[in-house]
Amino acid sequence: MIKPFYYKDGTFHILDQRLLPNEETWIACKTADQVAEAIKTLAVRGAPAIGIAAAYGLALAAPLGKKAVEEASAFLVRARPTAVNLEWAVRRMLAVSDNSGDLFASLLEEAQKIWKEEIQANEAMADAGADLFKTGARYRILTHCNAGSLATGGIGTAVGVIRRLHEQGKLERVYMDETRPLLQGARITAHEMVSDNIPATLITDSMAGWLMKLSKIDAVIVGADRIARNLDVANKIGTYSLAVLSHAHKIPFYIVAPESTFDPNTQSGEEIVIEQRDEKEVTCFHGVVCAPDVDVFNPSFDVTPHHLITAIITQEKVYTPG
Repeated sequence: MIKPFYYKDGTFHILDQRLLPNEETWIACKTADQVAEAIKTLAVRGAPAIGIAAAYGLALAAPLGKKAVEEASAFLVRARPTAVNLEWAVRRMLAVSDNSGDLFASLLEEAQKIWKEEIQANEAMADAGADLFKTGARYRILTHCNAGSLATGGIGTAVGVIRRLHEQGKLERVYMDETRPLLQGARITAHEMVSDNIPATLITDSMAGWLMKLSKIDAVIVGADRIARNLDVANKIGTYSLAVLSHAHKIPFYIVAPESTFDPNTQSGEEIVIEQRDEKEVTCFHGVVCAPDVDVFNPSFDVTPHHLITAIITQEKVYTPG
């Protein structure tokens, strides 16, 4: 199983996911600024993974003192404003720094603890999610973007459930949306599935509805970047479309995310700030211009209202928004 990062001798090494699957390049981060840049530019991505990365970023700032840690916390949170795990991890690290003797040792230990807890949460979510599928049957699952090991540091959230279904003999096949415009499904989820010999088929985002019409999808399982108090969910753009299609075809639609993805300060999805990304992600493909000079709408996420969600699976319980 592929890991998105590792820490060694004062350096946090991040696998540059922008170059996958063709190239495996590691970014050696020695400062919080470098970690923030990796998060902002999607070298590391996935809500749980960027939370862990931010925690290590603050540990890297610790030798410069408490003020440096506080300054780093501000620009790390700004790197990806929609994913709540990032802010959650930063708040947790700051709480430790307020009661610390050896600042660096305390923050490094807390960052390691956050990563370890995420690994354990992934396992618990995988078990809870797989339990929703009957033994003796084999299922065809559709997933979107990447919610696997490279997005979490563990076995994955949505992909963790898929892995567990495969281990239990319940998985017939996983279908993956390309996930435009950055192709996280095609480049990253497909890479994980091929690496682990899990039967998988890649489709473009626009094919999902037709697959459902052909009765080739039994359930949709995706991750989340922020969950509001009313259980509305922000996730990679295209998730809302899948929820609508699932509802129209009477197919279960599952969200898998750790409890740290819940945002108690956001009442509903209408309050979630959706970041707009560079228009070149849409007008260019691998650096080649493929569109004229035209206005571009490029939100990174969309929001799925809770009434379209069959269940939200966390490491602690299964919520049924209804």
